[in-house]
Amino acid sequence: MSAARIENGCLVNAPFLEDARLRRVLAALDGDGEQARVVGGAVRNALLGEPVHEVDITTTATPDVIIARAKAAGLRAIPTGIDHGTITVVADGEPFEATTLREDVETHGRHATVRFGRDFSADALRRDFTINALSVDTSGRIHDYAGGLADLAVRRVRFIGDAETRVREDYLRILRFFRFHAAYGEGDMDREALHACIALRHGVQGLSRERVLHEVIRLLAARRAADVVAAMTHAGILGEALAGAPNPARLMRVKAIEAALGRAPNAMLRLSALAVQVAEDAERLRERLRLSNAQHARLVGAAQAGVRLHGIDAPPDARALRAMFYARGRAALADGLILAHADSRAAPDDERWLDVHEFVAAAPDMKLPVSGARFLALGVPAGPAVGAALKRFEAAWIAADFPDDPEAISRLVEAAAR
Repeated sequence: MSAARIENGCLVNAPFLEDARLRRVLAALDGDGEQARVVGGAVRNALLGEPVHEVDITTTATPDVIIARAKAAGLRAIPTGIDHGTITVVADGEPFEATTLREDVETHGRHATVRFGRDFSADALRRDFTINALSVDTSGRIHDYAGGLADLAVRRVRFIGDAETRVREDYLRILRFFRFHAAYGEGDMDREALHACIALRHGVQGLSRERVLHEVIRLLAARRAADVVAAMTHAGILGEALAGAPNPARLMRVKAIEAALGRAPNAMLRLSALAVQVAEDAERLRERLRLSNAQHARLVGAAQAGVRLHGIDAPPDARALRAMFYARGRAALADGLILAHADSRAAPDDERWLDVHEFVAAAPDMKLPVSGARFLALGVPAGPAVGAALKRFEAAWIAADFPDDPEAISRLVEAAAR
């Protein structure tokens, strides 16, 4: 994707600005004494040539005015964050968050006392990073109150104003700093920002578990995740977030294997590599990060498969793979194999391992080829006897390496029915 650029002070070649739905919302909120601009991530990503996933609007209009103007323009207005000045305006099914300009009166951790304002500069300077404070008005003119354009040019993530002050306002900004550097930064981290995050790292302990999980997952999927995680571990910050001892070297190996396989980053696999060796580690993370049931199950499955494969330097043979595939399932085995590969002495692009990873990804699902009805037809009494016969068949079928030939299956069924 080609990056947008600035010509004569205006943002050009930014597709989001041509979106008819956004233009309807901006037209409703701008004019007749009010102003509206696109702010933050959409502007930043367009200038970096990164995908724009959502477009946020900031406006002088207060929430009641936003709602009234949206309805007058035939748009839907949802008070999703009205206490904070945020209204979600929906145009042809596409949501846009429109937030009234704000000024901080008092800050205390994750919460701040604010008042609505009409000063775009004051609103911009209360944000976290310079690259997130850029805005563009309805004419396409770009506004930069914090030096964000200069930082974008060198891909530097820098707090607005005094770094320690910004962090004390909201300790989540510690994790956001590393996540944004992993996603957008190049070169060394901003020294002042890094020092502030290290000095105030204990503030991470007071953050909600859901917010920590959100930042960790997004960090692990970022472009420079492995390098940044190593720095966070060295600084004593990641241990605060995970309540454990991370393994950044293992994560680095998993990242190299993903690259060798041509796969996109998988945040949950990377979390397993970083912080899970045994199932008990998954339990700790479930409590620390408030994992969903599905997230927890994935970590447990990877850990259990990884324990079974621990210490091997060559991948299992085809017969052993089929047995593990049937016992563990595709996802757990795939994760366990990548973790075992990472723990081995094999190169990330070792062909034997890559073949095994591709085999597991492409193999058809495996399921027991018979049901209890087959045994009932042979005269096995209904109830526990059928269940016992099925278990005998399953054990024999696995021992025979999962034959699919009907005659072989029939012989196993008849043996199990006796």
